Amino acid sequence: SSDPYCVVKVDNEVVARTAKVWKSLNPFWGEDISLLLPRGFHSLTIYILDENTIGQDKVTGKISLSHQQISAELRASIDSWLSLAAMNPDQEVQGEIHLEL
Repeated sequence: SSDPYCVVKVDNEVVARTAKVWKSLNPFWGEDISLLLPRGFHSLTIYILDENTIGQDKVTGKISLSHQQISAELRASIDSWLSLAAMNPDQEVQGEIHLEL
């Protein structure tokens, strides 16, 4: 099983974190996170991590949007499911994150 949670970063700075979902391979957070993106930011990244009681928490997947992608999409607004990307080519990851901007 897994104890997943999400971390939201803007330009490598943690700006939000969700609660953990204990012992789940199919977590649902149902959390709304509101934040103001600074005018000169480069990227918004959401990481899915698995809490480990011993050692470092493991990053299992992510989505990342550049400033250019967000700016282009905001003309029509973003309200969609985005597939998680694996952290390395040998890793398999499944899942989606619903993002509304």
